Amino acid sequence: MLTARPKQVKDDQPMIIGWREKVSLPQLGVGTFSAKIDTGARSAALHATDITRDDHHVTFVLALPRRHHHCRLPLKGMKRVKSSNGQIETRAVVETDVKIGKITLHIDITLTDRADMGVAMLLGRGSIGPDFLVHPTKTNLLSRKKPKTP
Repeated sequence: MLTARPKQVKDDQPMIIGWREKVSLPQLGVGTFSAKIDTGARSAALHATDITRDDHHVTFVLALPRRHHHCRLPLKGMKRVKSSNGQIETRAVVETDVKIGKITLHIDITLTDRADMGVAMLLGRGSIGPDFLVHPTKTNLLSRKKPKTP
């Protein structure tokens, strides 16, 4: 669900985003961090450690540079995911908002250990939907801070 969208020249044109964008997770109280936008991936994945679940909730630690967030969300389900290295893994799925610049997406996210991946979050093509076009050489197009005017 796309809850906010800046005006474009033509409303039917996709919005251009960078291959890496600053995102936040407002429902979890997590400020900005870098996420990779990956059109080769189908879904979204979030770096999580100490994942524990019961029938209704999942708790985990989101480890970001210089900060750790202890999180708890309703468990939406479990999903089998084939990772980029070909291994199949069953992951917990949660649903939450992801904010990129002024845009908020309400998406499903799988939880997995991404410690070796360089960024804490991956947003796949199913998460960003058809309203976006990814520029392969640009970063932070939506999350770029505007220069202050004197």
